[in-house]
Amino acid sequence: MEYSKLYIEHIKQLLDQLVNTQWESIHQASDYISEAIAENHSIYIFGASHAGILAQEMFYRTGGLAVINPILPKEVMLDIRPITQTSQMERLEGYGRIIIDNSGIKENDILIIHSVSGRNTISIDMALRAKEKGIRLIVITNMDYSKKVNSRHLSGKKLFEIADIVIDNCGEFEDSCILVDGMEQKVAPTSTVMGASIVNAIVIQVVEKLLRRNVEPPVFHSANVDGGDEYNRKILEKYKEHIFYM
Repeated sequence: MEYSKLYIEHIKQLLDQLVNTQWESIHQASDYISEAIAENHSIYIFGASHAGILAQEMFYRTGGLAVINPILPKEVMLDIRPITQTSQMERLEGYGRIIIDNSGIKENDILIIHSVSGRNTISIDMALRAKEKGIRLIVITNMDYSKKVNSRHLSGKKLFEIADIVIDNCGEFEDSCILVDGMEQKVAPTSTVMGASIVNAIVIQVVEKLLRRNVEPPVFHSANVDGGDEYNRKILEKYKEHIFYM
């Protein structure tokens, strides 16, 4: 079989594993988020570097929840140059605490942190500070990877050890998954496609649970259909107290 087809087959297997092993955690996460929305709390999501793709996946898009607030500090985003700066900033002690303290997040809000290895200082600092502030923490990580590496945080903790809810992306060590003959390094990471599947499954469940609470889910329409802009403006106005990216 072609290596690229092997990758697709591998993703299918991981998605089956996700459903079979992580569905309870995904439901717990959607319980937290739907309850927070119904009770007028706010939702935030963070990931550094490529992990931050999930923060961008969840906010301000068609079919997404309008009340998801991304935390996108410039120093650890993919448009910074030189890009190697992101790795340095991920390891800077205290930086994550500063991010939390300037994010606007409050007690009983929800913070989702995506970190594949779960070892870097920025995410652990953020998680510890969030817990100090009474914020509920959902972590998306790779448990196999995280258990095979040491924490870079002074506490010695890894991200999954701090979370209220942990969702394993079911990937493998080092994230990449396909070994092509003639290579020593595997290619084709799995964390983005698995992470996007996780967060969109959560969004669907949140919508279902809000409807059961008789709460209208704040879901965006496409801006590229007639009436989409007007509808979205009403959503943004209605939930402006919980939207911090405008």
